[in-house]
Amino acid sequence: MINKRLLIKNLLAYYDENSFYDKKRQLNLHTKSGKAKFLKHISALSNSNPENNAYLVVGIEDQDNQITGVDFYDDSKIQNLVNAYLSNAPIITYENVPFLDLPEGKVVGLVTIAPNQLQTVFKRPISDIEGGTYFMRQGSTSVPNEQAVIANNKEIVNSIEKSSQNNLTNILEGVITFMTETHRDLKPRYCVFKEQFIICWAATKKMVRGTPFYSRMDIEFINEQIKLFYSNLDAVTVFYNDNEFVITEYLNLGLNDRTSYYPFEEVVIQFFDNGKYTISNRVLFEAPKYNQNILQHIYRNSLKVINKINSGEKLSVKEEKLLNRLCFNMMLCFLNGFYEAKDQLISVKDYLKRAQDPQLFIAFKEVMRILRKLKYETEQNE
Repeated sequence: MINKRLLIKNLLAYYDENSFYDKKRQLNLHTKSGKAKFLKHISALSNSNPENNAYLVVGIEDQDNQITGVDFYDDSKIQNLVNAYLSNAPIITYENVPFLDLPEGKVVGLVTIAPNQLQTVFKRPISDIEGGTYFMRQGSTSVPNEQAVIANNKEIVNSIEKSSQNNLTNILEGVITFMTETHRDLKPRYCVFKEQFIICWAATKKMVRGTPFYSRMDIEFINEQIKLFYSNLDAVTVFYNDNEFVITEYLNLGLNDRTSYYPFEEVVIQFFDNGKYTISNRVLFEAPKYNQNILQHIYRNSLKVINKINSGEKLSVKEEKLLNRLCFNMMLCFLNGFYEAKDQLISVKDYLKRAQDPQLFIAFKEVMRILRKLKYETEQNE
């Protein structure tokens, strides 16, 4: 079993960007251009590595390989984005890998592109990339529609992965670090499955109308050094037995301080006696419906705040208070048929990012995560 943190260290220590490995400071999947850049690299890395895994590491400074990290990226449906735009799409995974020196909540993203014998081609246009375009790697660059010579990377990638295999020392150190350093204030605990898989988790427990929920949830799969779940906002329930570990995430939604908890997504990790495991995700969410007249009033007030922000006008005290619910109000409007609400909210992203209250931008990122997952789920079912 590969230790993903060790794999990243091996890639950074010994290899510049090349035909089987790329690194990025961050991904921007909120915009068409950001999605296009990501898909371009997936196409190039897949086409240039038909016999071996290829990797994209996120949260690394390009010039000096400094590990700066990115926010935990919870997107189990990212495969749907790839499938929506690419023919002969490779199987990809996005994993969040913790590093001790990073601030709380920051991780390094690891995208693994599985080998694919077929040519990966854009089946429809996105941003400035036309349908029918494919990409290849030329050194550290992804180039369009060019029959570059495919390097034989299989031997070197296998060597890197072999040197990144986990061992008992790494596993024990991972458990001890999580239990004694990472979350000493949250009563961390661990679970062992099939005598070989270890999951560590920590959270703050709270009771809501008689139901136990967890917040500040942090879950790590120690064997592979990946973070399975991290959030300061969500309400989560946990269930486990000898064979599986189940995480159910809930969203606290409502209008005018009248909120309820709605199940959003279920993640099931199943462990088998043969040393294998699977992770499956299922979106459970059904958007709550509200009175259209009330939503129209909320939408108009929210747009007024957004328009004043975009025009550089000073907000009133009342409008400042509206900012605390702006992101979730606009999301509820979007889910109830006000389809311009999402783009309107994105237009004030930079303002929310610079705001003195960090919770405003945290709420923005949370709303974008929810809408992104629901969009990918819809595309998968179409």
